[in-house]
Amino acid sequence: MIAKGSALKILLLSDTHGHLDERILAHAADADEIWHAGDVGSLDVVDRLQSLGRKVRGVYGNIDDAQMRRTWPQDQRFSIQGVRFWITHIAGPAGRLPTAIKNSLRAEPADVLICGHSHILRVGRDPSGVMCMNPGACGVHGFHKVRTMLRFTIEAGQITDLAVVELGARGALKP
Repeated sequence: MIAKGSALKILLLSDTHGHLDERILAHAADADEIWHAGDVGSLDVVDRLQSLGRKVRGVYGNIDDAQMRRTWPQDQRFSIQGVRFWITHIAGPAGRLPTAIKNSLRAEPADVLICGHSHILRVGRDPSGVMCMNPGACGVHGFHKVRTMLRFTIEAGQITDLAVVELGARGALKP
């Protein structure tokens, strides 16, 4: 458990679809925790992230197989320094959350809703007050043009230092 007030650096990624490269791993090595919002694609991705010795949290996505679904849940809800997080693969952007997601947030509130699926990087506050984060996709499969992740710090019960990490064009595997 991290003491309130201690800074915790988070790397948030999604939609790896089985792909990890040295750029992703370099950013992961700088984080205290690594969070994955689904469509992992392979348990090898989980194993490689865990081999860095960081806490790894994640959910399965719609393309993940039965083995991945036995490894990670569909949803994760947890609190760090009083900030309530909900990670799920499919949720939607701020201002356009599906009714089922809105109902779930009313029943079990979260301060930050994290999702993936769309491959579209978006961060915004929903009219309900929840902060919605989608890190885009850092894998090489999909229609996204630029591979992205998010990094941020949780400090004194606040999200600080939120930054987009661009990994280059989807088709470009070398810097």
